[in-house]
Amino acid sequence: MSSSEAAAPPGPIRQRIPVAFEYAIHFTRGVLDPENPLLASVLRGAAGPARAVAVLDAGLVARLPDLPARLVAYARRHAAAMELRAPPLVVPGGEAAKNDPALWQRVQAAMDAGGICRHSYLLAFGGGAVLDMAGFAAATAHRGVRLVRLPSTALAQDDSGVGVKCGVNAFGKKNFLGAFAPPFAVINDLSFLALLDERDWRSGLAEAVKVALIRDAAFFAALERDADRLAARDMAAMEHAVHRSAALHAEHIATCGDPFEMGSSRPLDFGHWAAHRLEHLSGYRLRHGEAVAIGVALDATYSWLRGLLPRPEWERVLALLGRLGFALDAPELHEQVQDPEHPRSLFRGLAEFREHLGGELTIMLLAGIGRGEEVHEVELGLYRQALGLLRDRGGPRALVA
Repeated sequence: MSSSEAAAPPGPIRQRIPVAFEYAIHFTRGVLDPENPLLASVLRGAAGPARAVAVLDAGLVARLPDLPARLVAYARRHAAAMELRAPPLVVPGGEAAKNDPALWQRVQAAMDAGGICRHSYLLAFGGGAVLDMAGFAAATAHRGVRLVRLPSTALAQDDSGVGVKCGVNAFGKKNFLGAFAPPFAVINDLSFLALLDERDWRSGLAEAVKVALIRDAAFFAALERDADRLAARDMAAMEHAVHRSAALHAEHIATCGDPFEMGSSRPLDFGHWAAHRLEHLSGYRLRHGEAVAIGVALDATYSWLRGLLPRPEWERVLALLGRLGFALDAPELHEQVQDPEHPRSLFRGLAEFREHLGGELTIMLLAGIGRGEEVHEVELGLYRQALGLLRDRGGPRALVA
């Protein structure tokens, strides 16, 4: 047979690999109390004690100086279930944890020195940034070390700590490096919430408001009902908000068809295109929850101006955020808003949001409280108008119907 008569190449081999993930989100108090068996029961293996390395958020340790010693004592008390292979590693909290590559490399070095394998554990205690950094270290060591998250902030307990993503910042962009790596388990110690300062207490509520706005009108009404108690640091009200928010975030990830963001839509990031950009523009002076509250207010205002969201519902959104104590304006919002290509323009966040997911721009807006609606193009003129409205401290009261 001549080369010109050779048979056509065989067709492609297609292989489908379904993978199911399951993890529990536990709620407890006093996770390191010697008589609390939860952490030990999560780690307990079939063939001897589980090896573990622990990372602790320095901000949490500042409030609980004996935390490293308590963790060591807990491991000794439950030696049949777990073995700490190194002293607990204390790392900076906040966005600094995600900005310095040396930190996740230190975590990986500790895992390597401790003989941590894919059947071992990395225990991460802290806020969302430390959980993100530790998760990235775990996901990229041995292509996946088991991660147990122990979130210490309201924001991490009700949102970032219960999801399937991890990431660190690089090239001036938030979460440029990262992975989809569901945790082995999440343990929310509600007693950590009493340790939060005013900003961190309030910041966690931004994600609760966000998920209520796009998924659950009844939860939004409950937040309105409890707003004064939440602002006054009522623990029962906060625990309810954290639990319901965590449930809604986990439910959306598991049931809405795209847990690993293969498409170009990310509904749970309502308000986040502006929030991520605003964090960067402020040099992370603004905490994530504070920036999210502003981003939610901005996109809610734009939704009203575009004719999607009824005015009374828009007013409810801004009123709730205000009652919870959020500022809805920041100087960085108004830098170079006329030039979307300027390096300091807020609108650069739209391009970064699209680039992060790929495909067409997809932004979640509001068609009503509890009802999100995706759009694929935006009008910068209306966004500029929305920014002006947020700058006006009178907010909706200053507008003519």
